[in-house]
Amino acid sequence: EQANDDLADEQIVVKDSNGNLLVNGDSVILIKDLKLKGSSEILKKGTKYKNIRLVTGDHNVECGKLQLKSEFLKKATS
Repeated sequence: EQANDDLADEQIVVKDSNGNLLVNGDSVILIKDLKLKGSSEILKKGTKYKNIRLVTGDHNVECGKLQLKSEFLKKATS
């Protein structure tokens, strides 16, 4: 049964702001300016993140050291 549990963890379903399915390794684009909590830094609309990783939790997309909510992202076409 352990193998089944591991498999379930990897089957994370994450959709972007347009309802497109995201997978590990996709590129995404930020659809609005976001202020980082605890910082004066602002993530600009139109910023592209490559080679994303899907994670469980409220912020379900990992872009390097950042974790973002998929509702603020759209899948990049290329």
